[in-house]
Amino acid sequence: MKASEIRAKWLQFFAEKGHKIEPSASLVPHNDPSLLWINAGMAPLKPYFDGRIVPENPRIANSQKCIRTNDIENVGRTRRHHTMFEMLGNFSIGDYFKEEAITWAWEFLTDKKWIGFDPDRLSVTVYPEDTEAFELWNKKIGIPESRIYKLEDNFWDIGEGPCGPCTEIFYDRGDKYGDLNDPECWPGGENERFLEVWNLVFSQFNHNKDGSYTPLPNKNIDTGAGLERFASILQDVDSNFDTDLFQPIIQATCRIANVEYHTDEERDVALKVIADHIRTVVFAVGDGVLPSNEGRGYVIRRLLRRAVRFGKTLGINEPFMYRLTSVVGDIMGSYYPEVVEKREFIEKVIRAEEERFHETLSEGLDMLSGIVEELKKQGRTVIGGQEAFRLYDTYGFPFDLCEDFAAEHGMTVDREGFDREMEEQRNRARSARQETDSMKVQGGPLADFTVKSEFVGYTELITSANITAIIAGDSFVDEAGAGATCQILLDRTPFYAESGGQVSDGGTLSNGSAEATVEGVFKAPHGQHVHTVKVVRGTLRVGDQVKAEVRSAQRDDIVKNHTATHLLHKALKETLGDHVNQAGSLVEADRLRFDFSHFGSISPEALAEIEQRVNEQIWKRTDVVIQQMPIGEAKAMGAMALFGEKYGDIVRVVQVGSYSIELCGGCHVRNTAEIGLFKIVSESGIGSGVRRIEAVTGRGAYEYMDGQLRLLKDTAALLKSNVPDVPKRVEAALAQIRELGRENEALKGKLSAIEAGSLADRAKKVGDVTLLAAKVNAGDMESLRAIVDSMKAKLGSAVIVLAAVVGDKVNLVAAVTPDLVQRGYQAGKLVKEAAARCGGGGGGRPELAQAGGKDPSKVDEALRAVEELVAGQSAAAR
Repeated sequence: MKASEIRAKWLQFFAEKGHKIEPSASLVPHNDPSLLWINAGMAPLKPYFDGRIVPENPRIANSQKCIRTNDIENVGRTRRHHTMFEMLGNFSIGDYFKEEAITWAWEFLTDKKWIGFDPDRLSVTVYPEDTEAFELWNKKIGIPESRIYKLEDNFWDIGEGPCGPCTEIFYDRGDKYGDLNDPECWPGGENERFLEVWNLVFSQFNHNKDGSYTPLPNKNIDTGAGLERFASILQDVDSNFDTDLFQPIIQATCRIANVEYHTDEERDVALKVIADHIRTVVFAVGDGVLPSNEGRGYVIRRLLRRAVRFGKTLGINEPFMYRLTSVVGDIMGSYYPEVVEKREFIEKVIRAEEERFHETLSEGLDMLSGIVEELKKQGRTVIGGQEAFRLYDTYGFPFDLCEDFAAEHGMTVDREGFDREMEEQRNRARSARQETDSMKVQGGPLADFTVKSEFVGYTELITSANITAIIAGDSFVDEAGAGATCQILLDRTPFYAESGGQVSDGGTLSNGSAEATVEGVFKAPHGQHVHTVKVVRGTLRVGDQVKAEVRSAQRDDIVKNHTATHLLHKALKETLGDHVNQAGSLVEADRLRFDFSHFGSISPEALAEIEQRVNEQIWKRTDVVIQQMPIGEAKAMGAMALFGEKYGDIVRVVQVGSYSIELCGGCHVRNTAEIGLFKIVSESGIGSGVRRIEAVTGRGAYEYMDGQLRLLKDTAALLKSNVPDVPKRVEAALAQIRELGRENEALKGKLSAIEAGSLADRAKKVGDVTLLAAKVNAGDMESLRAIVDSMKAKLGSAVIVLAAVVGDKVNLVAAVTPDLVQRGYQAGKLVKEAAARCGGGGGGRPELAQAGGKDPSKVDEALRAVEELVAGQSAAAR
């Protein structure tokens, strides 16, 4: 059975059981800073599990692409270790529980219509205290007690939030994969015979902040099954890498390298690593992650470079990974169309990174040469583990190449030190994961509050409404008096709740006897708008009728900025390319912020073009049309779905003429002319392949431009000029500064020559060495070096140490002529000693070195110390 058939059967089975089929979320978590990657099928569903959002359908199933990069050294050396994999999942959010989950799992696995496993080959593990799961497997399903194993580890708990026992299902692959007489050959033991295919987690407890466990208000089911593992069993192959998910990639790599698979163990490892890593890189880049030196970008860079290194072991010494992008698309594109649609962009990114890494390897060799040369001077023969790890971690320089290079120079590398550094890095990564993987505790007063609330704010900014609930702290209350801060729910509201990057509205709730200021609005788990308010007079009570009034000036500014983000998104794609995708946004009254994926800086000319395109749409006075329609119809129109957002079957489409079509739940202008003016105020990089533009519109754009004009007028006044003449006056002033700089340098040269002329007379013989240790007048370090160079030419063979006081600092430069360097005199050692006397430090080469000090009063003492050092060394030489 092909992997694509297995995936399709899974989704069809659970659709028939009433589940909503969720498409795979992006590998980049949306609004979840606790995760670097989506690493499990339930990760995108965390808000459902901890009760922040109540799903329309409590039954959900998916096939989710996931990334886990801990212990990547195992990839290619084990049968089933991957950095990217697909997790098949079925979930119940407060609906069905253990009996249905176990019964359906058994049906899917054993029914010939679906997977059709031999029931006698299946065993399970349960948590020892979970007698309910044991009874279901034993009494209802009929698995004999001898094939049900009780394991203490069968409890899923990642810290604060929902947790509970789990049951794992194992498939017996037969005698070929292990002897039952081996004490480790049992489900859950260290063996290859019993393969875990499915884990059912029964979330039935809250792990509370104080460490205690209490029953969940709503029990959940969370399951995960590996598509790759199913494929290896159903295709009857030795490992996941021999399935149709990986073999086309491996065979394509074999053709590039002109090698064969399954003819050499180490060669097979290289082929498997390449096949695994290219899948991860292709999918990650397709989701907007670009190689960089931090965060997700660093992970992708490391994986790509690791695969390239393995390619070198196959004899591939040129970029080749990008050529495998199309193969990944052929395998995965039917379910993940993005890897086909973005193929050209993905190939471009991968190829550029490969070429960069080939250059980096050359740089690494140069650095390694420098390290070896320095160690030889010190008489050392071992390259430190820390140095080797720095080359590996920063430049991707492989340890084995480091060892080979060292051996060529009669040296070795500290492997233990390298491994120690590697383990410390892993520990740091594990600690970070442990600190951030938890969810919120399920519950709270709004968890079961289902009274409806209608949002009328698209068309009304003032409405009459009834208070349906008041919450103070964690409890419902009947009233709130003056001075109280509380949360209020209404049966209808004009206030927008913060979402999709748009901030919430502000305003007031009032009636004849009471008034409250609305300070923020958010959505409850069941979708109602919750108003955070401060009561400024009177008392508000449940059942009261109030006037709900949005601050209209603030809303006007917000909608201008929101529609402008849509225009900006389209203009970015037109100017920079279709690879640009939104990676976050913030729409406030006074500004807009738009984050987007892009792999390079943006030139001033491109920024000007982007700004021009947005303003052209404003000047065209285009109507903004908003419609509700089925999502399929919206996508057929070309509507853009925003980064990471989930959409229902009916979506809201915001269309700006024929220019921009996006799915969006936010508030917008009726016509682009209302925006008035769009002005970009900044553009910067904020992470791996992510850029940020901040801009202003309408009143904010006017205030920004007016501020810029005032600055220009102030500048003109300082230059005693009119505004139009400012550039010419600035250019003239700069020319004058340059001319004065040249004159200054010429004067410095003359002063240095005069200084040098008199300095030569101050040189003295110390033993058989000519020493010049003196305090001179030099305004900066460059001038001081110029005097030293002049003295070297005058004195021939000499040791020279000069000091200059500049303000409250001391500059020091030392030089030793080559003949005296050969006799052991070192400028670095001399200047270091002098600087130490002046409360500073420094160093350099034996021939030339410089340093700084903080105590000008010690200069004479420092120069005497230099003379003493030279005298001592001269005497020792005699």
